[in-house]
Amino acid sequence: MAVEVGDKAPDFELRDQHGAPVRLADFRGKRVVLIFYPLAFSGGCHGELCAIRDEFLLAAPKDVQVLTVSVDSMFSHRAWADQEKFTFPLLSDFWPHGAVAEAYGVFDEHRGFAVRGTFVIDGEGVIRWKAVNAITSPRDISEYHQVLQDIS
Repeated sequence: MAVEVGDKAPDFELRDQHGAPVRLADFRGKRVVLIFYPLAFSGGCHGELCAIRDEFLLAAPKDVQVLTVSVDSMFSHRAWADQEKFTFPLLSDFWPHGAVAEAYGVFDEHRGFAVRGTFVIDGEGVIRWKAVNAITSPRDISEYHQVLQDIS
């Protein structure tokens, strides 16, 4: 079942590309842009995460934390982060496979990975905005700035 705007964001703990545990609850008081993507090293995901690195983060307010999630292993995320110089957390929803994506309603059971889901979560842990795109439809990263401005 998908979460909706106004719902409390499901808490989770996943390992980042360095093996460190990351909990959503650790970011209370900050706004979180939670980005689910299908697979590391794929063309569309590469373009989106590079846009996060090169465009979004440069202009994002200081109280915003980007968290990205895919079903790839921590080791794949580490290799990709090192190659692309991603400094934001790449979280592994590897096991139980896709459980966090499923909690947010963005897990494609037939393909075994998440669709392109984005959730903006306020400092109290409430989902204030969401967009879910098909796997073949890239996101408009520029939209995130307007959303964050509207919920400041």
